[in-house]
Amino acid sequence: MTDDTGIDPAVPPSGAGCAECDAAGGWWFHLRRCAACGHVGCCDSSPGQHATGHYRATGHPVVRSYEPGEDWFWDYATDTLRESGPELAPPASRPVDQPAPGPAGRVPADWARSLHR
Repeated sequence: MTDDTGIDPAVPPSGAGCAECDAAGGWWFHLRRCAACGHVGCCDSSPGQHATGHYRATGHPVVRSYEPGEDWFWDYATDTLRESGPELAPPASRPVDQPAPGPAGRVPADWARSLHR
């Protein structure tokens, strides 16, 4: 662990998409990566809100955006945005050829109506 509570930069991400959505055949809007264990979950705008669910189930407070070109962190425990943090084990994001929302083939045509705002 680093001095940043809840961050282990050596742990790789759990996969290319939200673990729970993939298991259930669901879809996501954007992805977040747990900075403690690497779990990839969907954002709070997504139907499943699995990243927040992971925090509630495990107490792992810090996630990093798992979107291409984004490197910000969010701390659920303090409700604060961190514009940067330690470099995490690769890959740094979902595959760039995977769409958002994603994954390809599972996103309904009316997906925007299912977003949490």
